[in-house]
Order: sequence, then C-alpha cells, then structure tokens
Amino acid sequence: MQTINIQNLRANDIIRKCVHCGFCLATCPTYQLLGSELDSPRGRIYLIKSALENNATSANSLQHLDRCLTCRSCETTCPSGVEYGHLLDIGRAAIEGRRPLWQKASRFAVRQFLTTPALFNTVGFLFRHSRIQTPVVKPKTVTKKVLLLSGCVQPTLAPNINHSVQNILAKLGYEVEQTPQKECCGAIDQHLSAVDEALKKIKRNIDAWHTAEVIISSASGCGVMVKDYGSLFDKDDEYYQKAQAVSEKTQDIAEFLADKDLSVLKTIDKKVAYHSPCTLQHGQKLGGLVESILQQLGYMSAPVADAHLCCGSAGTYSIFQPKLSKQLKANKLNNLTASNPEMIVTANIGCLMHLQKDSKIPVKHWVELLDN
Repeated sequence: MQTINIQNLRANDIIRKCVHCGFCLATCPTYQLLGSELDSPRGRIYLIKSALENNATSANSLQHLDRCLTCRSCETTCPSGVEYGHLLDIGRAAIEGRRPLWQKASRFAVRQFLTTPALFNTVGFLFRHSRIQTPVVKPKTVTKKVLLLSGCVQPTLAPNINHSVQNILAKLGYEVEQTPQKECCGAIDQHLSAVDEALKKIKRNIDAWHTAEVIISSASGCGVMVKDYGSLFDKDDEYYQKAQAVSEKTQDIAEFLADKDLSVLKTIDKKVAYHSPCTLQHGQKLGGLVESILQQLGYMSAPVADAHLCCGSAGTYSIFQPKLSKQLKANKLNNLTASNPEMIVTANIGCLMHLQKDSKIPVKHWVELLDN
C-alpha cells in the first residue's frame, strides 16, 4: 500500500507539470499516424489522471496506453519537463488488473521467453543477425576495468556487438568484464507492468553491479533503464543509495568513447545512414553523439528526415502492436535509404533487428564499424 501511495504522489507531481500546451503532439509518432488526441501524450495523461482518481477505465483506455511506444520524444519537446515515461509506467501498472486474461497470458509468455536464456537461446540462434567476425583483441596494458552489460537477447542475436565493444576497449587499454546473460536489466518487465518482477531483477543487479567503477551499455534500451534505477526507489529505501550509484556509473558506449583518443582505431571513408534509437536521443539525451564519433573516424553520415521519430521496435511493441510498428518501420526505412547509403547503423539491438527485417541494405550496430 505504501508503494502505491508513493507512486500516486509521484504521478500527481508529474501530472501537475503538464500545462497542456500541445507541443508534444508534433513529435508523437502515434498521434502523427492516428490523429487522435487520446493517442498523444496529452491525451494519455488525461487517461492516467482519470485512472489514478479511481474513475471508470474502459478497455479503450487500456488500448490507448498500449499504443504508446514509450519513445519519450515528447520529453525532448516538452517545455515543462514532464517525465512522461515514468508517468506512463505508473499509469499502466494502475490499470493492469483490468486487462483481459488472454492478454495477461500472452504478455507473461513473452516476458518469460525473452528474459530467460534457457528458453530464448533454444530458438533465438535461428534468428542470429551476425556472428563474431574479428579475432579477439587483448589489451597491451590495462589502465582500468569496466563492466559491460551483455543484455538478455543481444549475446544470442548479435554476439559480434559485445565482441566489438570488448575489442575496442581492449585497444584503448581497458579490461572488460561482461555480465551474465541472465542478468536482465528489467526493462521488459517494467514496461509490461510486471513491476514486482522488474524490481526483483533490478535489486539483484544493483547488488551485483554497485561496486563496479564504470558500467557500459551497448544497447541503449538497457542503458536508459539502468540510468533510471535511481528514480525507482524512495529516499528511505535501503536500495536508494546503491541504485543512485549504479545509475551514475552507467554510460552508453558512445558516451564512454566521446572523450577518448580514438586514433588507435582505423578510419574508413564510407557513407552510412544512422538511426538514433529513441532510448538514446530522448531517453538518455545523447542525440548527435554517435554521429560526431563516426564523423571523427571518417564516416560520412547522411542526413535523415524525421530522425527524431521512432522506428517502431520499442522493446516488445512490434510484437503487441504489429500494424503500427510496421507503418513506423516503413516510414523510417524510406527516410534512412533516401540518400542511398552503403549501410544503416544504429545503437540498439531491438532497432537493429526490427529494421533489418525489411531492409535490403545491411543494418549493423555502429560499434561494429570500429572493430576492423
């Protein structure tokens, strides 16, 4: 009961920040496709407020909340600093009990499948995107040790990503320790309103990771989740301080490399189109960072129209909202391929797998370009 009250108080604080200016409408992908106020952040805030005030919530309201990608593009646009992503998690959890049984069952099955390596690995290897493509590099001299978040699906679907990160860091003199695949960041549970399950994973991770000096994520969806750990606990909670420490130590691989001397890496003249994941540009506020690193290394990054809009992957969104997801993917690929790039690169495993399904141009994680 105390946790519910704390969440309700936090939700009320967030809701009060919204001045209903409507700036979010212009950058909301679902509002752009559907044109419905209730499929915009402003409309969903109204639905969440109504639910938290114990007003009647229809199945239609649940559908409007489910259609949200949690891309947080609205947060980048909002002049009032509304933490819409956090509010949406609270609102979804508040009405999760009204979901039909068949939906609960399907969401449970997807959560268990994606976050349990013993289950996922039996099938996931059939959809493998890339095998390890370069020899292992060992650091000549070690200056510091870092912890690399392996992710729960990335090691199986695209093992070359973490391999490339490890090689890049080795060339820069860093020893890398990777987390076990079973240590899921909790994002899938959190965004599917399995809050208790998410907290179990998060607390376990905090206990395992809080002593690390630097925590690096190469999947921006995991990175933004871990950076939010500190906001998930009340100040009186025993995990609050450790959660804050884990969040503060976590960096996206681009963030970590931004101030490093990358002269040890080869530069290549190649034209690429970069898709910036929502979790990187809106969630972590690191828009433009990857592009600047690629440019520094000699890559020509082609301009992409509507670069702020989501590709439609959004974690499990492509599973539960396939029609909208496909529309967003088609729009994104049209914009990414408009300049005829040699390759499409991104910074999140979900975006990579989603875009590659319908792309004739190879799609890779941008760090794979640096390991050559």
